[in-house]
Amino acid sequence: MTAGSGPYHRPVMCREVVEVLAEAPAGVVVDATVGGGGHAEALLARAPHLSLIGLDRDPDALRAAAERLAGYGDRVVLRHGRFDALDDMLNELGQRRISACLFDLGVSSAQLDRPERGFSYRLDGPLDMRMDPGTEVTAADIVNHADERTLASILRRNADERHGRRIAAAIVARRPLATTAQLARVVAEAVPAPARRRSHPARRTFQALRIEVNRELEILETALTGAIARLVASGRGVVLSYHSGEDRIVKSVFRRAAGESPPPRPGLPPTPGNEAVVRLLGRRARTPSEAELAVNHRASAARLRALERLPASPSV
Repeated sequence: MTAGSGPYHRPVMCREVVEVLAEAPAGVVVDATVGGGGHAEALLARAPHLSLIGLDRDPDALRAAAERLAGYGDRVVLRHGRFDALDDMLNELGQRRISACLFDLGVSSAQLDRPERGFSYRLDGPLDMRMDPGTEVTAADIVNHADERTLASILRRNADERHGRRIAAAIVARRPLATTAQLARVVAEAVPAPARRRSHPARRTFQALRIEVNRELEILETALTGAIARLVASGRGVVLSYHSGEDRIVKSVFRRAAGESPPPRPGLPPTPGNEAVVRLLGRRARTPSEAELAVNHRASAARLRALERLPASPSV
């Protein structure tokens, strides 16, 4: 694995990702969130039997990936778009089946560290948060135009923010808000003092707004299900998630593909499961090593789940 350079140089749980995906059969691996190409570079170096199709909605990330992966020539194809467009993209490329897929969810360090992108509550910048700057809705649109009830719902649904109602009321009372620093200050003043001591009080609010702007949870289930359906026998899939909402969706999709039914509601009989088309590579999510956390604290929330397609199984 090479270290790379620039703001995309440190992919999360890279060793673990490559260990899983390098065992996939010869063919194409789809990196549905290629970012700066860190995982892709490590995998291509380790697994010469694999080529790569990389997808990302952030044009800056694609430029960084193109530079980083230039040495792999025609083993790499990069495309601009959201991962819920994966099926259409693969159809356009004539790629019916894939050997592996990788989804590295959430926001990158490169996005967080650029104030003008508006992702960070620690750096002052415009309330933007768009992963694709070509899309229309920004965080400022939501903050300044959504009603109080809608704002509280976004905070609860996307970030499990227990103080969502208080924060929503404070935002409505203080708007219009134009910058990340203004929003972070309003949130900090709205939450109780004990909550301010545990971690930055605006962390969950910024997470919830970013997810809403980019429709991250809305598109995840469809994209994952479609990618699993295209895996060849013994093909492998890996997802890195960074908060409970993402991980719940990933776990649900994986368990459904493995033929496991969700637990029945109290008092109701169990429901029959789907036919298993994959096996889960581990019952629990894997987490970063202590060595990785020592050099990259932003990896602390990462959860890795992996699966392998069963032989001769029908599409899901």
